[in-house]
Amino acid sequence: MLAYSGMGWEQVPSQIVAWCFTAGKHILLAVVVFVVGHYLVKLLNYLLARFLERRKVEISVQTFVKSFVAILLQVLLIIAVVGALGVNTASLAALLASFGVAVGMALSGNLQNFAGGLIILFLKPYKVGDWIEAQNIAGTVQSIQIFHTILLTPDGQQVYVPNGQMSSGSITNYTHTPTRRAEWVVGIEYGEDVDRARKVVLELLGNEARILAEPEAEVWVKELNSSSVDLTIRAWVANTDYWNVMFSMREKIYERFNAEGIQFPFQQITIHQA
Repeated sequence: MLAYSGMGWEQVPSQIVAWCFTAGKHILLAVVVFVVGHYLVKLLNYLLARFLERRKVEISVQTFVKSFVAILLQVLLIIAVVGALGVNTASLAALLASFGVAVGMALSGNLQNFAGGLIILFLKPYKVGDWIEAQNIAGTVQSIQIFHTILLTPDGQQVYVPNGQMSSGSITNYTHTPTRRAEWVVGIEYGEDVDRARKVVLELLGNEARILAEPEAEVWVKELNSSSVDLTIRAWVANTDYWNVMFSMREKIYERFNAEGIQFPFQQITIHQA
């Protein structure tokens, strides 16, 4: 704002022109800094990504570092643009520090999520590509960012789970080990020969190349249910074959039991009339 300080009003237009010239110079410089800085930020992010790939850094670490550096560079760019506008950056830094303390207290949850991300990268309970179940959500880990872990569910939904919850809650990692035990429960009618059904199932399992020979497959009577004898079938498979074997063996058991005349039970209620 222009202030009258004893000078004649005839000098006001020249002051306005001088102020516009100075402001225009700062604005033009800020635009140049923004354009050049934006290009440099993209270039640095690209170079960082190439460096991490060439060093063959783990994907989980790559996604976390790239996310952190991208945010840091954007903050530095904003400070540079504000400085180009003529604002005192030292005062701005002090203001940002005070503002950062206030924001940090208000966003303590995000600081917890950031610390949780570091814990995840250090302890490695899971990595990108693993199939996990946590916080009642099951899915494939797509990326580990500074505040969230992104999971892709089987039906194609992206779920952002806070790292603080992931680092402090229970996690089931289904792909951490190379093998996994598959289990089926099949009911047969009362009166059927359990040993015969067991032999048929073991023969099917033995003919399935994707089922591992060791540990050996098992078939046991799990429960004498209200209208069925429930058999538990257990076999070990490679983690990559788990779901395909689970689905295909159900079909094979159903078809083979029908061919062998082994009856499946139906829900039945017996009523005795007094």
